Amino acid sequence: MHVRIRSCSLVFAGLILGAAMLGGCRQHDAAPQPGVAEVTVVTLKPQTVTIRRELPGRTTAYLIAEVRPQVNGIVKQRLFTEGALVRAGQALYQLDDATYRAEYGSAKANLAKAQAALVSTSMNAQRSAALAKVNVLSKQDNDNVHATWKQAEADVAAAQAALQSSAVVLGYARIVAPINGRIGKSSVTQGALVTANQPTALATVQQIDPLYVDITQSSHEMLQLRQQLANGALKETDDAPVKILLEDGSTYTHDGRLQFADVTVDPSTGSFSLRVVVPNPDGLLLPGMYVRAVLDKGVNPNGLLVPQQGITHDPKGDAIAMVIGKDSKVEQRKVHVSHALGDQWLVQDGLAPGDQVIVEGLQKIQPGVLVHATELAASASVAPHGA
Repeated sequence: MHVRIRSCSLVFAGLILGAAMLGGCRQHDAAPQPGVAEVTVVTLKPQTVTIRRELPGRTTAYLIAEVRPQVNGIVKQRLFTEGALVRAGQALYQLDDATYRAEYGSAKANLAKAQAALVSTSMNAQRSAALAKVNVLSKQDNDNVHATWKQAEADVAAAQAALQSSAVVLGYARIVAPINGRIGKSSVTQGALVTANQPTALATVQQIDPLYVDITQSSHEMLQLRQQLANGALKETDDAPVKILLEDGSTYTHDGRLQFADVTVDPSTGSFSLRVVVPNPDGLLLPGMYVRAVLDKGVNPNGLLVPQQGITHDPKGDAIAMVIGKDSKVEQRKVHVSHALGDQWLVQDGLAPGDQVIVEGLQKIQPGVLVHATELAASASVAPHGA
């Protein structure tokens, strides 16, 4: 009796198990139901964003002076080392000045002769005046003596001027540095003949501390920046330092300062020039080097930054973003971005603080789809305050 009951129980259990398996198979074979898509989002938060612009430039000497002779002569001696630092007034070349010394000596002698004649005519004028008072000498003769005296004074003045002129010419035979700076190679050697106002410079002295960096910026970008400053989208940065990036990508030790912006746009390129003054105490920067300057153009105190993968473009080329709207459904927003800052876009219009922008899983969604959002980890998102 017990055996029969147990057998029936086993048969009943087997039927239940078989039905469950059959039901499972039928459920597996059925079409899948649409589920909730998993996406990753970034919640927008306003932050202070500095708009930086990296522009190409070339270094230029702060002062440039070409050394040229002002008198004719043979180079007797070169008095500097090529490539060395020189001081203003330091002797660079000595010309053969024998002729100029002789002319200076002659002018000096003429001055002495004129001065001696002045002494004689001065004494005659004094005696003549005394005789004229007692009517021993006529007035006309006295006037003639005084005229001779005045002529002697003029001769002395002329001789002094001639001496000074000779001294200047003699001084030009010793060519000196016009400014402080580093001097380049010499174009002449000892024994060469040089002439006054010759077209070829003997050498060039350049002051490279400080040093200029001349950079260019498009006029279109300048107008856009001014509009943003005018409507309050950006605030101007006063006297912000300018960082210099060298050719190897490294950052130069000393920051520069923007000195001025040119008032003329180059019609061939549509750009205008900016000039930055950069300290160069170690002489690392040399004129003509290619560098890049990073300038702060303005500050947006309530900027919204969106990772670039969260901004796509429609067939018309308009920038769009997918955001999570009501009931956790996807909404498409048309946005306007103004600047690329690192791997992010600065949004001007179309998004607001608190919006959740989808940055991962975009290929799985479309407007109106129900999604489940996960916030992007902070370590996976770079949020620069400028670029």
